[in-house]
Amino acid sequence: MKHKALEYHSRFPKGKTKIVPTKPTENSEDLSLAYSPGVAYPCLEIEKEPSLVYEYTNKGNLVGIITNGTAVLGLGNIGAAAGKPVMEGKAVLFKKFAGIDVFDIEINETDPERFIQIVKSLEPTFGGINLEDIRAPECFHIERTLDANMAIPVFHDDQHGTAIICTAALLNSLELIGKKAENLKVVINGAGAAAISIAEMLTRIGVSHNNIYMVDSRGVINERRTGLHESKLPFVRKTDANTLEEIFPGTDLFIGVSVANVVSPQMLKTMAKNPIVFALANPDPEISYDLAVSTRDDLIMATGRSDFPNQVNNVLGFPFIFRGAMDVRAKIVNMEMKLAAAYALAELTKEPVPNEVAEAYGLSKIEFNKEYIIPKPLDARVLYHVAPAVAEAAVATGVAQAAYPGREAYRDILANIMAHQREKLIGAHS
Repeated sequence: MKHKALEYHSRFPKGKTKIVPTKPTENSEDLSLAYSPGVAYPCLEIEKEPSLVYEYTNKGNLVGIITNGTAVLGLGNIGAAAGKPVMEGKAVLFKKFAGIDVFDIEINETDPERFIQIVKSLEPTFGGINLEDIRAPECFHIERTLDANMAIPVFHDDQHGTAIICTAALLNSLELIGKKAENLKVVINGAGAAAISIAEMLTRIGVSHNNIYMVDSRGVINERRTGLHESKLPFVRKTDANTLEEIFPGTDLFIGVSVANVVSPQMLKTMAKNPIVFALANPDPEISYDLAVSTRDDLIMATGRSDFPNQVNNVLGFPFIFRGAMDVRAKIVNMEMKLAAAYALAELTKEPVPNEVAEAYGLSKIEFNKEYIIPKPLDARVLYHVAPAVAEAAVATGVAQAAYPGREAYRDILANIMAHQREKLIGAHS
């Protein structure tokens, strides 16, 4: 795998992305329109009316994926340059799944305040900012500050992407087993960006905040702990449990955003009836899928892996969330927009799945059950469900700055965007 991956990234042209012109450049007239003297006219129009930047440039379809490389995938603080392959990879996903163009920007700056100023200064360029692979707890302050000081959506996917997909998966899991969110005992292993965002979203669908127990590398966050960062303080609980194993009995929902193999079959057996386990550590989950389902036949399980059912994959979220947010020029991605995305994913899962989606995964049929609680990443219908839901939530909450044409008309616009992208790809490869 290592040799194959290195060859893939290094073959000509190097990396995974490039920039191509979108207008003709075949003759001198084309060049005079693209640059001098013709380019002066849109510049002057934008000077008079700044919102025309969305009319005359690519800003409305351009996302900046920005990192400082302090928390890259499962690799940790490997630095901005070493994180660039990941940012390029995410750019590919934006383009493939939602037709969105991307500049990836890797910044050599670990001071949060200086990082904030750098990103804020880039607002004229982008229609949206995807913060990526920035360590906790700095990431919370960075996103909050940028949200408050920029008029374009800023979205830290490491926080909110996993939370949105988990919420969708939980909504469907509860429907299958007949449990109610407000009655759940929830244990989250991990207390970083994703864990805290997951906990917040779960409370928005009815989970009791006091029934969420969070465990970090030192154990259960309880009233005996000292020196906790402010982001963990809301999760201090009065409990005798100090370890993950001690807090496990009676748990209805376990979510792991931590490290491999910290849950044993014995621990799984102590969970409540019809337990739900989202073991999301990659590449190896907190308990392996095969071991878990062989231990409990009443279990619903999801992982972050593509080779098992119910993959919690952020690609189900960020391309479509940005698509919907940017198409109505939303100022922010608020909680209502995130919840709209989660509910849209949950609802899509219950619709009949086209044969071509099943075939793409080597299956004869896919239908709503314990092994299919969230859509598949290669299901093209996700775009047409999530992006409109997000755009409509932006309009409903007053953060949209552009008109929304209505769901059917917007779906036609999305279809045209993707058809245009396919034509360009076919032309490039012919």
